[in-house]
Amino acid sequence: MQLKIMPKKKRLPAGRVALILFLCQMISALEVPLDLVQPPTITQQSPKDYIIDPRENIVIQCEAKGKPPPSFSWTRNGTHFDIDKDPLVTMKPGSGTLTINIMSEGKAETYEGVYQCTARNERGAAISNNIVVRPSRSPLWTKEKLEPITLRNGQSLVLPCRPPLGLPPPIIFWMDNSFQRLPQSERVSQGLNGDLYFSNVLPEDTREDYICYARFNHTQTIQQKQPISVKVISVDELNDTIAANLSDTEFYSAKPNRERPPTFLTPEGNTSNKEELRGNVLSLECIAEGLPTPVIYWIKEDGTLPTNRTFYRNFKKTLQIIQVSEADSGNYQCIAKNALGAIHHTISVTVKAAPYWILAPQNLVLSPGEDGSLICRANGNPKPRISWLSNGVPIEIAPDDPSRKIDGDTIIFSNVQERSSAVYQCNASNEYGYLLANAFVNVLAEPPRILTSANTLYQVIANRPALLDCAFFGSPLPTIEWFKGAKGSALRDDIYVLHENGTLEIPVAQKDSTGTYTCVARNKLGMAKNEVHLEIKDPTRIIKQPEYAVVQRGSTVSFECKVKHDHTLTLTITWLKDNGELPSDGRFTVDKDHLEVADVRDSDGGAYTCVANTTLDMVSASAVLSVVDVPNPPFDLELTDQLDKSVQLSWTPGDDNNNPIIKFIIEYEDAMHEAGLWHHQTEVPGMQTTAQLKLSPYVNYSFRVMAVNSLGRSLPSEPSEQYLTKAAEPDTNPMAVEGLGSEPDNLVITWKPLNGFESNGPGLQYKVSWRQKDGDDEWASVVVANVSKYIVSGTPTFVPYLIKVQALNDVGFAPEPAVVMGHSGEDLPMVAPGNVHVNVVNSTLAEVNWDPVPLKSIRGHLQGYRIYYWKAQEGSLKRNRRHIEKKILTFQGNKTHGMLPGLEPFSHYALNVRVVNGKGEGPASPDRVFNTPEGVPSAPSSLKIINPTLDSLTLEWDPPSRPNGILTEYTLKYQPINSTHELGPLVDLKIPANKTRWTLKNLNFSTRYKFYFYAQTAAGSGSQITEEAVTTVDEGKLAMASRQVDIATQGWFIGLMCAVALLILILLIVCFIRRNKGGKYPVKEKEDAHADPEIQPMKEDDGTFGEYSDAEDHKPLKKGSRTPSDRTVKKEDSDDSLVDYGEGVNGQFNEDGSFIGQYSGKKEKEPAEGNESSEAPSPVNAMNSFV
Repeated sequence: MQLKIMPKKKRLPAGRVALILFLCQMISALEVPLDLVQPPTITQQSPKDYIIDPRENIVIQCEAKGKPPPSFSWTRNGTHFDIDKDPLVTMKPGSGTLTINIMSEGKAETYEGVYQCTARNERGAAISNNIVVRPSRSPLWTKEKLEPITLRNGQSLVLPCRPPLGLPPPIIFWMDNSFQRLPQSERVSQGLNGDLYFSNVLPEDTREDYICYARFNHTQTIQQKQPISVKVISVDELNDTIAANLSDTEFYSAKPNRERPPTFLTPEGNTSNKEELRGNVLSLECIAEGLPTPVIYWIKEDGTLPTNRTFYRNFKKTLQIIQVSEADSGNYQCIAKNALGAIHHTISVTVKAAPYWILAPQNLVLSPGEDGSLICRANGNPKPRISWLSNGVPIEIAPDDPSRKIDGDTIIFSNVQERSSAVYQCNASNEYGYLLANAFVNVLAEPPRILTSANTLYQVIANRPALLDCAFFGSPLPTIEWFKGAKGSALRDDIYVLHENGTLEIPVAQKDSTGTYTCVARNKLGMAKNEVHLEIKDPTRIIKQPEYAVVQRGSTVSFECKVKHDHTLTLTITWLKDNGELPSDGRFTVDKDHLEVADVRDSDGGAYTCVANTTLDMVSASAVLSVVDVPNPPFDLELTDQLDKSVQLSWTPGDDNNNPIIKFIIEYEDAMHEAGLWHHQTEVPGMQTTAQLKLSPYVNYSFRVMAVNSLGRSLPSEPSEQYLTKAAEPDTNPMAVEGLGSEPDNLVITWKPLNGFESNGPGLQYKVSWRQKDGDDEWASVVVANVSKYIVSGTPTFVPYLIKVQALNDVGFAPEPAVVMGHSGEDLPMVAPGNVHVNVVNSTLAEVNWDPVPLKSIRGHLQGYRIYYWKAQEGSLKRNRRHIEKKILTFQGNKTHGMLPGLEPFSHYALNVRVVNGKGEGPASPDRVFNTPEGVPSAPSSLKIINPTLDSLTLEWDPPSRPNGILTEYTLKYQPINSTHELGPLVDLKIPANKTRWTLKNLNFSTRYKFYFYAQTAAGSGSQITEEAVTTVDEGKLAMASRQVDIATQGWFIGLMCAVALLILILLIVCFIRRNKGGKYPVKEKEDAHADPEIQPMKEDDGTFGEYSDAEDHKPLKKGSRTPSDRTVKKEDSDDSLVDYGEGVNGQFNEDGSFIGQYSGKKEKEPAEGNESSEAPSPVNAMNSFV
């Protein structure tokens, strides 16, 4: 019988290797069906070294299978263990497992020993390993008195632990009384033996509670050693302690505290040996003392350390190699190095090996007459010895079997018969351990049977291997064939792979691989077959992967993972963080194919993986989330190289929060002068962690550092230690030194004092010096306290002085100060300006000239000249002027003339001039009087139209409020306005100046007229005022019309009126639109056509007479004074404005005499001419006129 096996050997891809290993495991796992006769097989047993908890019942496992079911027996320490005689021992029914009830009575120690289980039936006997049963132990520390340890700063120290021997050995750690682990570092660390090693001690190592703890995991107990007290003292303290007689102190040598090269605390000497078993963890340790603290390095002589199996522990003081093998034997060297030297130690490592399998014997099923063999091959160091047993008995004394032959590690069987069935044991042992394997020989004659379930459905992803199982059994061993479809031929191995265990492999399954497959098993006793079904599914694919994200702390980030899969399979999407579950935090939200993380924190950074699972395949994609933020504050600020005017500051940067640090900002605080106020010192690049800082004398410095990245600056670091610089003389003198007198006989010297930072030392004072600029006097000096001014009394009035102010402190003087010039106090000027005369330019403007006052008579800084002027009644200059309103204009600098604008025409004025200095005004010059010529008058104050009749209107008016001269006459112009707003011919009428009333006759009845009215002087015409009025209706003609046919009742007339009303409405709409756009009514052109040529030029901007005002279109006509429709009037005064020339009391002229100030006196404000003027008829008025 032969099975169609795999084709000739080929080079297999990596993916196929794992598959072949899986199939090999399947082959080795083939078993005889339990309904067939077979020898016993041990299926479960306790470990060889079985440590039990003495507080619980002892359970020793031994399970086996076989047909018929096996019986069990035990040996203890090599002799039969009769469990029936011990009431505390019971055996589980149908099993060999023992339970020893020590919880009710008895002790675990009574049952220590070596146990072995035997499972037996008619076909043979299988035995277990030797099970060594030992109770765990957690003994207490022995009582001991621990003396306090006192040693000098910098010495080395070893605190012994020496834990009690336990089973298994305890885990050692050091803590304090508060159960807090003691910090360890390159300087302080725990050795493999549990001792605590100090390479050198520091004052902070002083404490009274160094406690070694031993944890016994098996019994879950912790034992502790008595606390050890350690005190680290300086040389002076040590001498004082010795003098006080340290009788109760273990004293570590009092050698001078100086730096020293390394020496090893463990191991001792230059060389040592280490032996380890294959497969264990090799741990090598070197701990050195020295000052400074040594650093440990490891090398392997004549070789390299294995890359993937080497680990450094305990600050590189321990070298570990996992899964050690014989190839790791050799010499390992540890090197301890510090600034003063180096030392090395060589450890010779030998790797031994307990026996390990090369080929363990496998169960053998043969049919009568067949041949076979059992092979038992093992290796070890030293080489293990192989011995065989048959049914638990050494094969040398076992019953003879003619079908077997022993050849070292192999037993050869030939022409076996049913009586050849037995269980054989192979034992491989050396001094480090043993291996024991059971393998049976079962002689059976059985037709084929297929163990795989019928009609099994296999689902496979396209383009992946498909494995169709056909587990079988038969004796002799059947041959296997596979078929596809109902009438298919046997599958050949050029496309398919047929494995020895009956499995059919399709290396690359495609859609056309779907179908029904039949497995057929045959031997000489019969045939069996089984059908299975194969379906090929589409692979799962991630069509949109999550993307790399960089977000700032506190924001929200989202990852997307879109997946396409076979619709017949159920898809599950799982999100992982760093290959683990997502944090159980409400900030993480998973919605279909999205993961959202809200309020992102630093701990959220990492790799996020989307895993898409179906029952057949799994795909994943990952993206990294980088959480960025402003940097964490720097820390560990340290000041070194402390000099009088510089210091070096160093610091350790905080976490940059995934955003590189651009720079560091250094600030300082002066705790002596400005406590709590931080100033900018300097900035350094982000890769720099030290800075050389320039310092000022006599400052108590503290420094802090802030890190800056592209997102902003960190919080400030904790302040550094304070550093007080030495005092020195001041570097600078006060600024802003001035000399100004507050009184005519003094000189007030002021300056800006130095701040505390600039003082450079205690006792800050100022040396104030002065002398007259134009004299030969020596410098007068005085030293004053830390103030900001000094007053020199008894000085001449307004004399120039040279001044200097020098800073000094307890250490010395500042450099020689700069000299500034000042003046003693001013006094009022003594002389008035002379030769004042006035030149009247026009009716509103006059020019004033004067001679300057000599500088000596000014007695101060010349500020300028001030003109006082006022209106005066002729012959009243010598009256009391208290109630006369005076106006003031000031002209800066050394001026000799000025312009007086804004004068009233036809007025009598008086003025005087005074010189002004910093103290005030000098005496006034004699008053000068002048008159302004006539000007054009203002508009008449009012215009009223009264007593309208059929053909007459009466006009009344008030004269102009400001005639600005002698009125010569009035001019009245008027014109009719028809119903379409057309203007009729203009009538011009001259009226004597003494009239205030005038009646116009022979006017048309029921007609609107517009009137233009203005006054005149010799200087010309003044501003006009306008008004409108309507004559009354003729009642007789109305009565006559009423007797005529009433056309208002005629249809044609009603239609005509509706059309006209509609046209007017359209016209109104157009007018409103044009008004809003700044347009003009058509009536404007008509007005232009009939306007009086003499009136038209009165508009200033474009010379037109004016149109009806848009702003007044919606107002009804008012009686009273009117203005031109565009509200433009001719100014009654000169265009010379006061704004163009001078100012009031505080006003000033600039250098060219132009005005830059304002009047100080009150002046009656004239109403704007035309404010009461008439308005243009609105469209509503037009409608009224029409009807």
